[in-house]
Amino acid sequence: MPVTPDSSFVDRMVANVALQFLDRVDRSPRSEAFRYPVSEGETDRWVPVTWAETGEQVSRLAAGLLSLGLEPEQRVGIASGTRYEWILADLAVMCAAGATTTVYPSTNAEDTAYILGDSECRIVFAEDDGQIAKLRDHKAELPHLATIVTFDGTTDDDWVIGLEDLGALGDTYLAEHEGVIRRTAETIRPEQLATLIYTSGTTGRPKGVRLRHRSWVYEGSAIEAQGILDESDLEFRWLPMAHSFGKVLMSTQLACGFACAIDGRVDKIVDNLGVVKPTFMGAAPRIFEKAHARIVTMQAAEGGLKEAIFKQAFKVGIAHDRAVRDGRSPGVLLKAQHAVFDKLVFAKIRERFGGRVRFFISGAAALNQEIAEWFDAAGILILEGYGLTETSAGSFVNHPDDYKLGTVGPVFPGSEVKLGEGDEVLIKGPGVMDGYHNLPEETAKTLTDDGWLRTGDKGELDPDGFLRITGRIKELFKTSGGKYIAPPAIESKFKAICPYASQFVVFGNERNFVVALITLDPDAIGDWAKDNGVTGDYASIVASEDCQKMMQGYVDELNRRLNRWETIKKWKLLDHDLSVESGELTPSMKVKRNVVESNYADLIDGFYS
Repeated sequence: MPVTPDSSFVDRMVANVALQFLDRVDRSPRSEAFRYPVSEGETDRWVPVTWAETGEQVSRLAAGLLSLGLEPEQRVGIASGTRYEWILADLAVMCAAGATTTVYPSTNAEDTAYILGDSECRIVFAEDDGQIAKLRDHKAELPHLATIVTFDGTTDDDWVIGLEDLGALGDTYLAEHEGVIRRTAETIRPEQLATLIYTSGTTGRPKGVRLRHRSWVYEGSAIEAQGILDESDLEFRWLPMAHSFGKVLMSTQLACGFACAIDGRVDKIVDNLGVVKPTFMGAAPRIFEKAHARIVTMQAAEGGLKEAIFKQAFKVGIAHDRAVRDGRSPGVLLKAQHAVFDKLVFAKIRERFGGRVRFFISGAAALNQEIAEWFDAAGILILEGYGLTETSAGSFVNHPDDYKLGTVGPVFPGSEVKLGEGDEVLIKGPGVMDGYHNLPEETAKTLTDDGWLRTGDKGELDPDGFLRITGRIKELFKTSGGKYIAPPAIESKFKAICPYASQFVVFGNERNFVVALITLDPDAIGDWAKDNGVTGDYASIVASEDCQKMMQGYVDELNRRLNRWETIKKWKLLDHDLSVESGELTPSMKVKRNVVESNYADLIDGFYS
């Protein structure tokens, strides 16, 4: 049944995130807000926290910031991984009328100093001694930085204080200024700066995206208005809170009131899902690619009857679900087969993810439709959405009762979309940024005079208003034969075919054929090596004749699915995976294509010698 919510909720939204949070505390004081892990030996104990308890902690920290002299819209940095304290710090900043500047913990010292200096941060929450060291080493470049508040690091009772020290300052301030947090929240204008998020550009310095209180309130309210989530849901959140995807989930939580289990350790995602048993989770496509590959390769290793049953189950499941999505009856035989395989295969896969997932939300990059169909066949719905940091993350999303795989859904109620020159997706609405910090010329290039944001993405709108992203305009290239190539489409197809692939990066601009650099998932290819008698480290495995032969088979399979001019004529397996630390991936695990092309220019040129 199509979902067509109206946009009247926009006129009823609260003025700012601070009031949105305080109102949620008042409405749901005894309900669980968060839970977080505390290590006890080799296991974790999950500690629940109510909205009232969260409200008390946030109020103490916000009052502490006010006692340090924080003024409206002054920036406060957070350099930390995803954890409960990150949430407390961010909410405290906004309740004190400040504006959060987010910094990934993996950001190098030079870029960290640039971001905090450009945003003129007065206070920084630093996770540990590693983050503190980055600030100490560049103290001369941070003239506005007066205080560091650390979660786990070493304090010096001067420049660096602890989180509890800030809370103690807040206790004193609250005793002397009763009701100050609510009064402060009521002064915050909807258009006031709430967050600065610096995008990790492929070239040059990061750009600070200015996002307003109204934008975040709108994001959560738009999800609530569509009935996608409510207080009965439980989220598992691992996404970087420094990324707009993580931030928009928090805004959604404030609007909808569900509880959130939070743990930023990526290597613990699967284990945590089994323990937490969430009803939904947001993730980048790479997480779904890895999960798909892990399950497929495990079954392949089983071999024999088990592998045959597994493959037949998905053949039946995909046929069954395609019929249902197309509005056709699957037929008696297909229904019966599906019911059997659901018990034998699909139920076990769902249990690996906790057994209660209503849906996953995929964002930050394009999700391959074949992988989405694979999960859908197993009874795990992945709702793809779309947005940019410049649109406060969310602008489009599929609805659990009205979705189309391969699309990112319709535009949020209250926003508008149109296709511009070259089918560029243009967005207008309350979620759109204020502009780039200190970069008026860049702002003018991205925002039109009448408020439309140029996304840089190429798209198609179907008759029902569902958007399909067909490529990044800057990433499209033309071969010397005049044929246009959309690299992301080819790359995602390969990842759906090859369960060992980590990255598949396509090149060929103004060349006479297309080439690719390939990296493999170290865990997956390590398991393959054990099963196939290949020894050595990652570099030795990928260089082996057996691995090279296997990859050629997958490339050949990919080429059979491509147009002649798109086919991969030459390729190379790199002796290491791409990583965030190397600067070749963004923290949301997207490839920085220009960086990779620059780093391997000689290798790429060699393909054409």
